Amino acid sequence: MTKNTGNQKRISKSPRPLDSFKPLLVDIAVPLGSYYLFKDAFGMSTFAALAWSSVVPAARTVWGLVKERRANGLAGLILAVNVVSLLLSLVSGDPRLMLAKDGVVSSTVGIGILVSVALGRPMMTAGLKPFLVKGQAVREAAWQRLASGAAAGSADFLRKERTFSVVWGVVLLTECVARVVGAYTIPVDTMVWLGGVMAAVVMGMTFVVSGAVAAGPMERMLAAEVEAEVEAEVEAGERAARTEVAVAA
Repeated sequence: MTKNTGNQKRISKSPRPLDSFKPLLVDIAVPLGSYYLFKDAFGMSTFAALAWSSVVPAARTVWGLVKERRANGLAGLILAVNVVSLLLSLVSGDPRLMLAKDGVVSSTVGIGILVSVALGRPMMTAGLKPFLVKGQAVREAAWQRLASGAAAGSADFLRKERTFSVVWGVVLLTECVARVVGAYTIPVDTMVWLGGVMAAVVMGMTFVVSGAVAAGPMERMLAAEVEAEVEAEVEAGERAARTEVAVAA
């Protein structure tokens, strides 16, 4: 049977891998580099260097709220956590509290993700969907059928969708505990770079695990649904052609 899949209309540009690493670069590499620049090159205290190196991630969160022109509950909550933590740190003058706040942010995101799953609206789907749909109209339509419950594999698809977010939520909560413990047990200078390494390793491992248990199977389900729809359209076309021939005869 001939399958015609060459007319898969593009509905948007496929996301580039580099785009996924931009937030990681801003939130990890920039604060880490600026901390050592402020501390070693400008002779700032540990607390002052930590405070100033937190400005860029906070500014990025504010810019995201302004750029989107709409309220983003999670982004606003993270910004509030940063501001409150900074104010508490200013009062206490404790650089370890500044480091511990990164763990609080991780827990905020993790809890937000898990709550979104409980509410039936997995938060991580917003980032996962573009990579699986790949900007193709047929894959977008297949996603909608699977997500709406109209397809045969909908139940498994929705279960994997929830699993993807659950993995991220649980990992971020675990990272929170590790960061807070490290902030109060490891030397500050060591924890500054170790926290960045920890975040990068956790992100990489979570991508692998969530891809294996959820994103990978979801992608295969999408491909199967697209193929099934194409076959159904071909069969419908063949039936229509036979009907026309029969009527003409």
